[in-house]
Amino acid sequence: MKVRREVIGARTSLSPEQRRANATSIRETLLDQPWVQMAGLVACYWSTGSEPETHGLVFALWKHGATVILPVHKDDDDLDWAVYDGPDTLEPGRSGIMEPIDTRRGVDTIRTAALVIVPALAVDRRTGVRLGRGGGSYDRALARVGPNVPTVALLHDGELIDDVPAEEHDQAVRYAVTPEGLTRLM
Repeated sequence: MKVRREVIGARTSLSPEQRRANATSIRETLLDQPWVQMAGLVACYWSTGSEPETHGLVFALWKHGATVILPVHKDDDDLDWAVYDGPDTLEPGRSGIMEPIDTRRGVDTIRTAALVIVPALAVDRRTGVRLGRGGGSYDRALARVGPNVPTVALLHDGELIDDVPAEEHDQAVRYAVTPEGLTRLM
């Protein structure tokens, strides 16, 4: 898919300094939101590669008293969830992505989250539909989230766009956060 290739190409061209600056801006924007500060159970992801970095965000949420759950990729590409209990409680998972070593809580655990933060390559600014990597893992997880729970995609600048290609199973998010700030989508 052309959009996917273009975004991945643009991400890989970002310097390490720009990625760090983006991560700081995104983290501070999120942590300034009262609904983030009050969230008791937060579903997030452990970033990898050129994704907007979440390691500092996960640590900050945890240090501020939130229970943070991170995904554990199952063999069928669905997402189980386990509690993050500090940086020493992670180990490489199925695809080399760091996962909590805690007890697996089940795919439906995300239903109890007060805030859900997901990766995306791009988000449609009109509909909130997110473009992922194509496996559908996060679409299945987002389909389990309640209608009033804030769902947030983290993006680099230029990834909140018009006309993200969508299929019937694609799920929308309610917010996008870029280094430029927070955008309410729906």
